[in-house]
Amino acid sequence: MNNNSAKSPMIVSFGEMLIDFVPDVAGVSLAESYAFIKAPGGAPANVACAIAKLGGNAAFIGKVGDDEFGHMLANLLKKSGVNSDGIYFDKDARTALAFVTLKADGQREFMFYRSPSADMLLKESELKLDLIKQAKIFHYGSISLISEPCKSAHMAAMKAAKQAGVLLSYDPNVRLPLWPCPEAARDGIKSIWDQADFVKISDDEVEFLTKGDPKKDDVVMSLWNDNFKLLIVTDGPEGCRYFTKKFKGKVNGYKVKTIDTTGASDAFVGAFLQAVAKDPNLFNDENKLKEALVFANACGAISTTQKGAIPSLPDKAQAEKLIKEAK
Repeated sequence: MNNNSAKSPMIVSFGEMLIDFVPDVAGVSLAESYAFIKAPGGAPANVACAIAKLGGNAAFIGKVGDDEFGHMLANLLKKSGVNSDGIYFDKDARTALAFVTLKADGQREFMFYRSPSADMLLKESELKLDLIKQAKIFHYGSISLISEPCKSAHMAAMKAAKQAGVLLSYDPNVRLPLWPCPEAARDGIKSIWDQADFVKISDDEVEFLTKGDPKKDDVVMSLWNDNFKLLIVTDGPEGCRYFTKKFKGKVNGYKVKTIDTTGASDAFVGAFLQAVAKDPNLFNDENKLKEALVFANACGAISTTQKGAIPSLPDKAQAEKLIKEAK
């Protein structure tokens, strides 16, 4: 673990950690794929690793199987410098698996094996609440809302964070194959919408939740809630848009040779949360906010130039180099 991380404010990620199997050749279907590369994944875990890679103080809370893959993932988090005190091992359930198809442009399709997997079985009684209460930011997605007992654990963790004055960060990370139907996904994702201090959502997710045109600001603003300090919409290689109570704007992305977009969103979120943890006044200062988003965009872009979410996460020097070159 890096020396700075223990001193900097802690960011706790909550949710799923799993193994992604990624075809060794892009642009083919799962059926046509000959071989798969084993890549650690799960958005909240990726975010924790992204923060640690940038020198931040990250912790992860979640459950994996008491199996080879589960222990491999826990060890990987530790090796990445992430506090893994909040990880539980389930004796009876397996670590979740996902088979990911990479299309020619690096975009993905998922096929999941969770019936039920260990991450879905985290109980409220297994939560490391002291870890959550020490955090500056508590970050989560929506996959942990799909089924019990994990949903109740998720709600209890959010409540404990809120009561302790911790900032709540929400990246819905829509994965439709995991929900019973699209309506259930919409309702589930929106059920905790008003709790967050800030939400990061992709343009595709805006379209899914609103059934409107994500390029239009008024469509995005239909998702605004007065409890929010910030709403960010990521527009893939185009960059991102930001909306606060006082101002809104756009920050351009970076042109890179994209191979795999799996970790882009998580690299972006990790970099941004790291900036917020250091300076929570970002929300009120547009220049500082833009600076943080420029850096987050660079991290997101770099992470698409390699296969797998965690192996492709950039460090600070790589992101700064891309920003400098682009100028």
